[in-house]
Amino acid sequence: MKIYIGADHNGFHLKSQLVSLLKKAGYAVVDEGDSELDPLDDFPVFASRVATAVLASDNTSARGILLCGSGQGMAIAANRHKGIRAVICWEPEQARLARHDDDANILALPAYVLGDSAEDAMKIIDTFLRTNFNGGAKYVRRIKELDKL
Repeated sequence: MKIYIGADHNGFHLKSQLVSLLKKAGYAVVDEGDSELDPLDDFPVFASRVATAVLASDNTSARGILLCGSGQGMAIAANRHKGIRAVICWEPEQARLARHDDDANILALPAYVLGDSAEDAMKIIDTFLRTNFNGGAKYVRRIKELDKL
């Protein structure tokens, strides 16, 4: 599975830890930035890079991970891209439901909540990456309705 990851200055340190842990776990990780800590960076840039990469991937199992202070800005920006279903999660059960019911393809993590706890973040990420979409008729219908908005 290919993972595209990006963060603004608030999520930069946690992202650096997560890239390493995800690679050790055997994932193909593409770091969409930022490559250095810049307190003046803007989250929409990184959300767009990750969303665009997920959509352009020829592998339907590609996923994105975004980090900012609250997770909200990243999710809002990523969800501007048709076909992206970005969700904010700060505990594993949220990630499970987002994948199982809504086929979420981008996970937004709140650095203000998680701090530098790569262990807590990895529990959420692991659940997100390992949970399959239910694929039931009502779930597929709802996703199609989202794509018509």
